[in-house]
Amino acid sequence: MAALSLKIGVSDSDRTRPIASGEVAIEGVAAEVTLMGVQALFNQQLTEHTFDCCEFPLSSYLRSLERPERPYVAVPVFPSRHFRFSSVFVNTAKGIQKPADLAGKRIGVPVFDMAAAVWLRGIFQDHFGLSRTSPIYVAGGLEAARTGDEHPQFYPGHFKHEQRNDKSLAVLLAEGEIDALYTARAPSTWPSASVTRLFADPMQVELDYFSKTGIFPPMHVVAVKRKLAEANPGLTLAIFNAFAQAQKIARERLFDSAALCTMLPWQLESLLLTEQRLGKDYWPVGLAKNRATLQVIIRYMTEDGLIAKVASPEELFSGADILET
Repeated sequence: MAALSLKIGVSDSDRTRPIASGEVAIEGVAAEVTLMGVQALFNQQLTEHTFDCCEFPLSSYLRSLERPERPYVAVPVFPSRHFRFSSVFVNTAKGIQKPADLAGKRIGVPVFDMAAAVWLRGIFQDHFGLSRTSPIYVAGGLEAARTGDEHPQFYPGHFKHEQRNDKSLAVLLAEGEIDALYTARAPSTWPSASVTRLFADPMQVELDYFSKTGIFPPMHVVAVKRKLAEANPGLTLAIFNAFAQAQKIARERLFDSAALCTMLPWQLESLLLTEQRLGKDYWPVGLAKNRATLQVIIRYMTEDGLIAKVASPEELFSGADILET
């Protein structure tokens, strides 16, 4: 039987390269893999739906489940996770020392529904005393003035929103026209005399958060076009197995100190420290190990007003062959 031809779009990371190179095969699939920068990948997939299987922004996937056709079905592997305390930047002249100081301030957000911003709004309300609706959120391009939304955005009415298309958010922050920035990528105006991180030692704050919650926040998921998944039983399980295997290979390469696979001189020590503090299974795959974390992001999306009803973690993978993982 001929292998199923599948166009796959993913970001370039140690978790995806084994699939892109063909080192890890997807059973029954002839894969054509494209590596792209995440924002370009998401913009293309959310507007043109180029790929049959794609690394997908978790928050956008949750929103897609409220469309009648539910165009995608997710696979419970998470190519990107990130503690985002290191991704909050402030103007040094504004006297902002802690998250609660952001009440009433103007916060730049390149994409309002990006997972980084969803997690930060929820975490700061749950753990740092900042109501998600108290700041003013300013939409715009991170490094260039925006001419329009790269993919369609929805701005819930119970938030205060502004749009700035004349300057980049990086420049607005440096010039003090916004007070802070939630971002997935550090602005070009940092580090500088006018721009610093909110948390001087974000790693310690992130470790404290993990010790309280056990959450290493997922940013992306792998999604397959639902019609393809339904027409090819076993496809989502094969994709799951391949991405899980690629992740194991990534970990093994970090452990191999014969020739470092990154430019980090203490690569192995960093891995060992991470596993000591977060546990050896700190990047879990499968529904069971991620259920509690997914319940939190679902709640945050609901409280933000980005989704209208509370879904269960099982609903994220409804139609996949892997609910028991």
